[in-house]
Amino acid sequence: MLNRKQAPENNPLKPIKLLKPTSGKLKGGARLYIINGADADVIRIEFIFPRLPWDSAHRLTHTALTGMLLEGTTSRTAVDIAETIDFYGAFLNAESGADHSVVTLHSLSRHLVHTLPVVKDVLSASIFPEKELEIYQRNSRQRLQVNLEKNDFRARRAFNSAVFGSDSAHGYAAEPADFDHIHQDVLLAKYPQQFRSGNCLIVVSGNVGEDTVKLIEELFGSGDWLGDGESGSADVPEPLKEPGSIPSPEGSIAETHHVEMPGSVQSAIRLGKLMVTRDHPDYPALQVLNTVLGGYFGSRLMANIREDKGYTYGIGSGLHSLKGDGIFFIATEVGVDVSEKALQEIYHELIRLQDEPIPEEELQLVRNYMLGSFLGSLENVFSHADKLKTLLLDSLDYTYYDRYFETVRTVSAERLQELAREYLANGFYEVTAG
Repeated sequence: MLNRKQAPENNPLKPIKLLKPTSGKLKGGARLYIINGADADVIRIEFIFPRLPWDSAHRLTHTALTGMLLEGTTSRTAVDIAETIDFYGAFLNAESGADHSVVTLHSLSRHLVHTLPVVKDVLSASIFPEKELEIYQRNSRQRLQVNLEKNDFRARRAFNSAVFGSDSAHGYAAEPADFDHIHQDVLLAKYPQQFRSGNCLIVVSGNVGEDTVKLIEELFGSGDWLGDGESGSADVPEPLKEPGSIPSPEGSIAETHHVEMPGSVQSAIRLGKLMVTRDHPDYPALQVLNTVLGGYFGSRLMANIREDKGYTYGIGSGLHSLKGDGIFFIATEVGVDVSEKALQEIYHELIRLQDEPIPEEELQLVRNYMLGSFLGSLENVFSHADKLKTLLLDSLDYTYYDRYFETVRTVSAERLQELAREYLANGFYEVTAG
């Protein structure tokens, strides 16, 4: 019989094997990556476009270009696009991130002959109709006005502006009136620059047969997609980059900012600094250090500020690798009356990482959590494609994951203490909103 008083045996994880793609370059310049690994008749095709350089004169252009992509083409209205996709049980989405625009199609493989031409139309013949543009502007203003009433939203945008600079792709904070300055003629001018084939990565995952590959080549492999001609070449990064570096402002605090929110009973806290990017040799070890501090439910910040002090329902820390910039941050919301005390405890935990090596039992728990989480994230072929996208967008190859696993398994407490002293000792931006 099963002895329920005895814990299950703890076995080390076996080496994690990732599905790797076949790849090639289409005639128009787009790079194609295929991960074939699904039994069901389902497929996901992602078209990834690195964003245009930051344009101070047209700050919302990148967001509006993507947000308006599905609103009509020379041959299809927004209703036509939506009805065609719905009829075949597919899903089509366009979203804008900090550094990229991504157009994603989920479809049954057998219906791609009907759904994929819609994507081609969207990427090559969008017209950004005036009526739909007015609706987009109105809805965007309303969403922003609602978000501006939220402490965490105000703290996050003030933090990003402080760290990256207010007139930059990563630091710009839009105001409701800014949406009035989005014009159709500017969108039409920027559109062929942003969504051209030479600026595209195509990542295909799922049940990928020869017919699918042939259809993609027919629709997106011609040299005249978006007028590129045969000279188009992918601008997306391919080789490994040189390791990045970060500035080191003197003193523990670089800047403090407070956003006044009259009548608020809570205060949102955002604390952080510039950090190295994913291509830096220290990044995997910093991920371990971040997990100890605030990267999971059993972290030190949660144990101290939630469980022990009861100042918050949740607190966490994170590392983000962006194009040209890395960032480390701590975020939480607490009662206004304990805001200063919460900040003191946050700094206490940062200092403790610098002064004391992490106990081996705690470090081993974090190792198991990180490796188990990674393994658990590989639930299907689309998850493997997500891991591939991380590599592509950060100009890395699969050896990155080998280094990551090795670091998580072997990094010492002494090395983590050294990293805490090097990266978490100074230069913090402190933002509160409340």
